[in-house]
Amino acid sequence: MGLLDGKRLLITGVLTDASLAFAVAKLAQEEGAEVVLSGAGRALSLTQRTARKLPDPPEVLEIDVTVPEQLHAAGETLAARWDRLDGLLHAIGFAPADCLGSGMFAAGWDDVSAYSLKALVDAFMPLLEVAGKDGGASVVGLDFDATVAWPVYDWMGVAKAALESLSRYLAKELGPRGIRVNLVAAGPVRTMAAKSIPGFSAFEDTWAERAPLGWDVHDSTVVAKACLALFSDLFPMTTGEIVHVDGGVHAVGGSA
Repeated sequence: MGLLDGKRLLITGVLTDASLAFAVAKLAQEEGAEVVLSGAGRALSLTQRTARKLPDPPEVLEIDVTVPEQLHAAGETLAARWDRLDGLLHAIGFAPADCLGSGMFAAGWDDVSAYSLKALVDAFMPLLEVAGKDGGASVVGLDFDATVAWPVYDWMGVAKAALESLSRYLAKELGPRGIRVNLVAAGPVRTMAAKSIPGFSAFEDTWAERAPLGWDVHDSTVVAKACLALFSDLFPMTTGEIVHVDGGVHAVGGSA
C-alpha cells in the first residue's frame, strides 16, 4: 500500500519538471494518489507539456487565482469529476521585478498579495469539506522562512510573512470542518521561481555554510516528502504548523 492510496489531490504550481510542485505530484502518484494539476495564462501550455512527464499524465485545470470566474469554473469542473478533495497544494507565488532585489521602496500598492491561498481554498471548499467529514482534508502551502529579513528577497519576504499568518487563521477557521492547513518552509531549490530572484547565489552560499544537515539546491524530493507526509494520515492532529525542510538553517544563528 502507498502512503496516499485513495487520496485525491489538486497540485498547483507545476511549470517544469524542476518545479517543487512537480516533485510533489510525482511522488504523490507513486504513493497511490490521484492527481489533477492547474496552470494559468501563458504558462498553461507549459504545465500541460510537463504533465506528460508524470507517471500517469493528469488533467490540467486552467486556474488563474486572480480571476474569480476561473476559480469558480475550476471548482465546478473538479466537482463533476470527483466527489471529494483530500489535499490541495498551494505552490503559487508572483511578484513584479521591483519587489525583488530593488529594496523596499520600489514596489507599488498592488504588487504583492497572499490572498491566493484563501481564494484557492474557497473555490474547492465543498470538496474539501466532504473529505474533512470523512477522515480529514489537508491544505499544504510552500513557504520560505519569513521570521528574518533576507538579502534581495524584499517584498516577497513580506508576502511570505502574510502567507504564514493567513495559514494560521485558515487553520483556526477550517479545523472544525476537518480541514488541516500547514506550510512547508523549504530551503532554496533551483527552480524557475528561483531564477527570478536576483542574487539567488547568496541563498546558496548561506545554506552551504549554515545548514547543519547540509543542503542540495538540486534536490526537490526532500521538500516533496514533507508535503506527502502532511497530505497523508500520519499527522491527523497537526494544523497551523510550519514544517521547516531547510537542512536546519532556521534553527542556527549567524548573519543572513
